[in-house]
Amino acid sequence: MESLLVLIGLIVLAIPISIIVLLVGQSRLRKRVEQLEHQLTEMSMGATERAPTTSPMSAAEQELSEEEKEQSKPAPWSAPKTEEMPAAVESEQTDMTAVEAEEEDSGAIVFRGDRIAALGAWLRENWFYAVSALSLALAGIFLVQYGVENGLLPPTARVLAALAFGAALIVAGEVVRRRFGDDEDSATAYLPSVFSGAGLVTLFGGVLSARQLYDLIGPETALFGMVVIALTGLVLGWFHGPLLAAVGLIGAFAAPFMVGGSSNDPSWLYGYFFVIAVLGLGIDTVRRWAWISVLTLVGSYATALLLVLSSPSTEPAYLTFATVLALITIAIPVRRLIPDHSGLMVLETIQRKKGGAWPEFPTRLAFGAVVASSVILSLHWADSSSEFWLGIVLFVALLFALIIWAKDARALKDLVVFPAAGLVWSVFSHGMDGGSVERAFAATYAETAEADYPMVVTILVALGAVITLLAAWRSFMGGRYAVVWAGGAAVFAPVMAIGLEIGWNPAQVIGAYPWALHAIALGAVMVVLAERFARIDGEYRLRTALVTLSALSCLTFACVIVLSSAALTVALVVTVVIAAALDRKFTLPPMSWFIWAGVFSITVRLVLNPGLEWADTAPLLEMTFVYGAAVIGFLIGWWLLRPLTRPVAVLLLESAAWATGGILLSLLLMRWLEGFGEGGAQSSPWGLGLLSVIWLLLAYAQVQRFELGGKLNYARYLLAGFFAAHGVVRLAEALIEQNPLLHLYVDPVLGPPILNTLAVAYLLPALVIGLSAWRIPSMPLRLKQISYIAAGALAAFWLGLAIRHFWQGPEGMYEGNGVTQPELYTYTLTLLVIGAILFYQSLARQSDLMRKAGLVVIGLAVAKVFLIDIAGLGGLIRVFSLLALGLALAGLAWLNRWAKLRHSPQEAEPLDH
Repeated sequence: MESLLVLIGLIVLAIPISIIVLLVGQSRLRKRVEQLEHQLTEMSMGATERAPTTSPMSAAEQELSEEEKEQSKPAPWSAPKTEEMPAAVESEQTDMTAVEAEEEDSGAIVFRGDRIAALGAWLRENWFYAVSALSLALAGIFLVQYGVENGLLPPTARVLAALAFGAALIVAGEVVRRRFGDDEDSATAYLPSVFSGAGLVTLFGGVLSARQLYDLIGPETALFGMVVIALTGLVLGWFHGPLLAAVGLIGAFAAPFMVGGSSNDPSWLYGYFFVIAVLGLGIDTVRRWAWISVLTLVGSYATALLLVLSSPSTEPAYLTFATVLALITIAIPVRRLIPDHSGLMVLETIQRKKGGAWPEFPTRLAFGAVVASSVILSLHWADSSSEFWLGIVLFVALLFALIIWAKDARALKDLVVFPAAGLVWSVFSHGMDGGSVERAFAATYAETAEADYPMVVTILVALGAVITLLAAWRSFMGGRYAVVWAGGAAVFAPVMAIGLEIGWNPAQVIGAYPWALHAIALGAVMVVLAERFARIDGEYRLRTALVTLSALSCLTFACVIVLSSAALTVALVVTVVIAAALDRKFTLPPMSWFIWAGVFSITVRLVLNPGLEWADTAPLLEMTFVYGAAVIGFLIGWWLLRPLTRPVAVLLLESAAWATGGILLSLLLMRWLEGFGEGGAQSSPWGLGLLSVIWLLLAYAQVQRFELGGKLNYARYLLAGFFAAHGVVRLAEALIEQNPLLHLYVDPVLGPPILNTLAVAYLLPALVIGLSAWRIPSMPLRLKQISYIAAGALAAFWLGLAIRHFWQGPEGMYEGNGVTQPELYTYTLTLLVIGAILFYQSLARQSDLMRKAGLVVIGLAVAKVFLIDIAGLGGLIRVFSLLALGLALAGLAWLNRWAKLRHSPQEAEPLDH
């Protein structure tokens, strides 16, 4: 029975070999038939060729025709390039031309429609080559795994048999290539690649079985053997077509999973995958097929992921493999120990126009590898402290490599963004998710207060500072992106510290002041960088401004950590003034960014957090100091920047000063009135009126900033609507729910006539609305008209309430108490006086709109006299009411006549004409 099984196994192995032999013979026979047919055709056309009717083709035309025929053949790969690509020389000032872009597009874009179509056509015609290679590779692997079971051959013999079978296949492939060729026009096309590729896979399978299945050799010996096999494949790849590389790569990546077996520590397989990756990239760096490199990376990342999923204990080796794979992907395709990628960066193609240049293929390959490895390191969950620090070290190594090692690679500068962002995210997420290192840090002083100082946050902040210094070093080197490097230096370390603050909350463990010292230390680093940049940049101070902004941000961050709520707000005001002063002294336009952020932060603190609630309960002197300091700081900053061309910052500071000043006065008045009445800010007309003033001031501050334009205007529209809605709601509550005219039991009116809480509740909002509309010349016309109408209506309502309060006092404000005759007569006189004033102003200013408004008011007075006063007044008051109306109308008629005569363009006519 065992002999029968051996015989069946040999027959199975012989079937694919026999098929290939028959194919070779048939191909050779077909080639000989084609040659005979060609000779017969030439003999029959001999006479015609000796007397041609057309001029013969030139040598160049014949060569071109042969090239066209070669290109017309269906094949998934273009002909290999024989010339090596020239070494890239970094150039910061020039980019690829359109012609270079077209050449790049035609040669290095891997997944193009024409290539995919060519691959499909080739597979349809030559699918049996792929099946043959797969069959031979499986035969070699099954030989070592299942070939002779039940102890017929010992494991050592099985492995040796597999190695011998693989070597025989490689030798067979070389014999066919040397004797019959491997070109597409030969009968043995692709066969050498089929044999040699299957042989390589078999050799890899034999070594893997010796280590993983039978434990015959150690991991070091296995790795050495696979390196030798990979070098053999690299040499073969120089001579064979891409089919060999594809078969060898796919088979080599699949071999560990096909061999099976188990191992207590399969981490050494990552070394195996690394060797295969070097093999694939090494072959492609010589032949320049491009897609072989893509296949190598996809296979490397995919198989490593499968391995770590099946063996989670190998995560450290997996992370190391991913990092090293990114590094070799940078170096091998350009064949340089020091990368020198030239051309465009990948991120520069975001705004690429149609027909524009593309980055070179090695650049795109490195971009994909670095992004993939950064994502792997970022998403990895550290189960232990050692894994967390391993991830940090790998991130730092990748950053160091890109900043220092790849400093001559102009096209790789944008890659620094991904490991930098991944490092910050890894630190932040470890703290937010309660990782092992963060838990140990938080529990430092849980058991004993005399525990050693935890260095983890200090080390992480120091790493951020080191990377910042390296980015600054790249900026000092100059070049086109020196400012970008300076920006990265200014941002990275503070962002790392902020990530620690949010995710780890170090102040609760080591204390607020020690943690604030970290921020101050970063600020000191930024000050040193600012001095160095200022020394070398001269008048162009953009880099100086960036690191100065970072220094101010670090100082602000330290203030946030240690200061109280009030002190923090004042500290923010001071930093805004310092930013304006630095801009005034050293001409640093980017300071406007910090001023914008500072004004926004201060406004949020004054209004929302801790906001108006804090202002209503805090000690009066402290509240006055905070809001007064904000007003003074905004005014100082506005004064400092007025001589400079800083329209955004100047307008922000001006509007903030107006709004904050109005808020301060409103709060002071509110706190003063709360000491007299029983009502408060939420339960009295004057309190609601003051709250409406605060929100309306904020709304008009946003309206004033509309003239800045830009996309931020949409946010300003929303903020203005939000603030105005709050103000209108408060004002409506004062006019309806807390109106002393409509409700009997409301907070009583405080103060003497005219100067009382009615003016605070209704006249003050009217003045704020009217003055804001007058003060902001850029306000939209329709909004300005609405504001004036609202201000006039509120003022008229206040005036009516003030007259009623004058005659009836605070107890008689309720409308159920009726109207006295003097009160009714006062309303009439007031309407006449207002109408007269409007009428006179219309004549003086020649305003037709004001004249109409005056006529409307006078008409209301007339209607009131004849419809209300005659019935409601009695005695001499009725007489005086009609007398006043008549005299007023007569005087207005004379005034109108006089004004017309004076301003008429014609001669004045006699009065008795």
